[in-house]
Amino acid sequence: MDMDMKFFRKLPVPKELKEQFPADERIVKIKQERDPEIRRIFEGKSDKLLLIIGPCSADREDAVLDYLTRLSKVQEKVKDKIMIIPRVYTNKPRTTGGGYKGLVHQPDPEKKPDMLQGIIAVRELHQRAILESGLTFFFLMIRRPPRSTLFP
Repeated sequence: MDMDMKFFRKLPVPKELKEQFPADERIVKIKQERDPEIRRIFEGKSDKLLLIIGPCSADREDAVLDYLTRLSKVQEKVKDKIMIIPRVYTNKPRTTGGGYKGLVHQPDPEKKPDMLQGIIAVRELHQRAILESGLTFFFLMIRRPPRSTLFP
């Protein structure tokens, strides 16, 4: 199979991104507080329900932050029975061919696609979202298992 591909630029690996854009210590603290409870729920050692919920097509920072801020208020009300984990999906998987494919591919819809800037924009969005909402979440930038390579 003959594939005609052009190499434009190498994208950094997750380790390089973590070094260039380290997680704020407050984010690390929030994750350290929430992760053990999430683990207990998965292991059946907690009676809490785990609720994984949108937003989908998260490409506008203001809308994502508004949604997560409101969701964090709900989390506070139900914290004894439910652990809420937002699933922030920053891609538009059903967009094929031309057109806007989401934040990770095109951080500015008015400009040309730039995946490196998109990855950086997503990392910044996730950091701000965690700091403002206090919620940690699954990071789904591309189709892969829901495991974050963006944060420790």
